[in-house]
Amino acid sequence: MTIEQMNERKRELGYSYKKIAELSGVPLGTVQKVLSGITKAPRWQTLQALEKVLVPKWYDTITYLPPELFKEDPAAYGVAIPEKKPGEYTVEDYYAVPAQRRMELIDGVLYDVSAPSALHQLISGELFHKLRNEIGKRKGDCLPFAAPVDVQLDCDDRTMLQPDIFVVCDRSKVIYRCVFGAPDFVIEILSPSTRQHDMQRKAYKYANAGVREYWMVDPDARKILVYDYEHQELPQIYGFTDRIPVRSLGDGFYIDFSKIYEYISFFYGEENVIRET
Repeated sequence: MTIEQMNERKRELGYSYKKIAELSGVPLGTVQKVLSGITKAPRWQTLQALEKVLVPKWYDTITYLPPELFKEDPAAYGVAIPEKKPGEYTVEDYYAVPAQRRMELIDGVLYDVSAPSALHQLISGELFHKLRNEIGKRKGDCLPFAAPVDVQLDCDDRTMLQPDIFVVCDRSKVIYRCVFGAPDFVIEILSPSTRQHDMQRKAYKYANAGVREYWMVDPDARKILVYDYEHQELPQIYGFTDRIPVRSLGDGFYIDFSKIYEYISFFYGEENVIRET
């Protein structure tokens, strides 16, 4: 939760600073400084303690399931996905979905997301590794993530995404449960089953939520479509042998895709032609 959302929740609950201090264990003076904005960079532990007191009720609806109950039928968990009209589903419904059934929530609509291919995961792993190494060299605040990590993109209860790879440079957005707000940089790796989902619905959401840069990696075409939302209206297209700038992460930040292609090139040999199965 952001500080603004905590204050809104404080007003909804009718809590005083003293009440929040008693429930959270955070000293009264610290509570006042954080929620009034005097403390510009609160400690992560302090934010977590405050969030436990101020989170909305639906934050507590996550269902944890024992391994022996891993079955195909959601009803076997005692958790049924409610039947609602598209546009009416919420984060509470999203968290009611059994853990092994991967889904995304966009503007109140639940979408099934199929398991990724081996090639998808190889590309994802290499991209994360290269981002992690370069970010580590710069010793900044940015944090790279790889799916599955929930991103509550619009900070509301109607959208929850799981980008393949993303980077967050504002650490206050990273809470225990998810990333709360828009990442700075997002990469989606296209597959036949998710192509339209990634290229249309998610691209629109990322652009309007404040994502600064969005890449769509197309393994079939061996192309990377780059949207630099801060500087360019039209996307740029790169190949799998190009050295591609990541402008949202600073000057001189590049990913040499030729190194990734070298690693995965055996997939494109005559003995292992990529095909949808």
